[in-house]
Amino acid sequence: METIETVIIGAGQAGLATARELVDRGHECVVLERNEAVGDGWRQQYDSLRLYSSVRHDSLPGMPFPGDPRSFPGKDDVAAYLQSYAAHFRLPVRLGVRVEQLAAAAAGDGFVVTTDRGSIACRNVVVATGTFGRAPHVPAFASDLDPSILQLHSSQYRRPSQLRDGPVLVVGASHSGCDIAYELAESRPTVLAGRDCGQIPVRWDTPAVHVAFPVLLFAWRHVLTRRTPVGRRMMAEIRHHGGPMLRVKREDLAARGVERHVQRVAGVTDGRPTLDDGTVVDAANVVWATGFDQRFDWIDVPVVGEDGWPREYRGVSSDVPGLFFCGLAFQYAFASMVLPGVGRDAAHVASHIARRSATTSRAPAVEAAGR
Repeated sequence: METIETVIIGAGQAGLATARELVDRGHECVVLERNEAVGDGWRQQYDSLRLYSSVRHDSLPGMPFPGDPRSFPGKDDVAAYLQSYAAHFRLPVRLGVRVEQLAAAAAGDGFVVTTDRGSIACRNVVVATGTFGRAPHVPAFASDLDPSILQLHSSQYRRPSQLRDGPVLVVGASHSGCDIAYELAESRPTVLAGRDCGQIPVRWDTPAVHVAFPVLLFAWRHVLTRRTPVGRRMMAEIRHHGGPMLRVKREDLAARGVERHVQRVAGVTDGRPTLDDGTVVDAANVVWATGFDQRFDWIDVPVVGEDGWPREYRGVSSDVPGLFFCGLAFQYAFASMVLPGVGRDAAHVASHIARRSATTSRAPAVEAAGR
């Protein structure tokens, strides 16, 4: 069995930033990525997706994000940057490797990571598989909808031409649902259903955003954290209900004719989606912008709490020495979910791994001195 000090699972921005921090500290690691190219997780997003932070704020540690500092990168720009980042620092990424199980080592301190390419023994593992997980969440009653209705999860949606002719229902009104509904409403009748998650009052299509964003970023990094009461309240909201509207506002949806319902889609009536107030929506298409399930059933160690999230603080497992996370929503702050916040989280995790390795390397010397 191959042995490596630290295995990082996932080659997104969190995994790559953590790898760079470890390599920079002289620690051995490998990054396992199920996709065939670094950045594919971004390439698979909907075509019109753009970051809400400008190039000026999007750099990972050690390498600036290229382009006009005031521009907002698209998904393919981010994918290209991550690919360049991995190449620039010669990060040890292995592509096309699917992790099947993470288990404690049979004897001693450490883990066994089982993949479709073999197993790796390691002392540390960093789970960097995504902010909200990778398993699309769709309610069970979706299977009761009339077969003539085209259903897509937001992770499958790319562009309006995928949809059939006729009206569309977008379920879920966090920022991605609002973006998709706004785009679709340009060419077809669109209904958006879901609780109002609030909105950031800054307009992204004006120069004012470049003045206001540093203030927002400061709050996202230093005020809305797990150390503050307001941050802890926001953490629960974000993890279980989604983030606020950002680029698309309520007035934008109204101006484009989006029919807005704050009720949830609660079931099906005669094959049609039905809101919890009894309203039946006549739709030829449904886009489920309902987020993802955090699935950690492949982790065979006791780390997941009753809320379905790992028991950790700032990415350090509370129960399992040597197990770390990076890239979680609100890992430390609201900014943990965006590129400007990933670097700090990765550095914190890497510092704990380095400290753990230093403790191990000193142990044999102390033991020998005792003898």
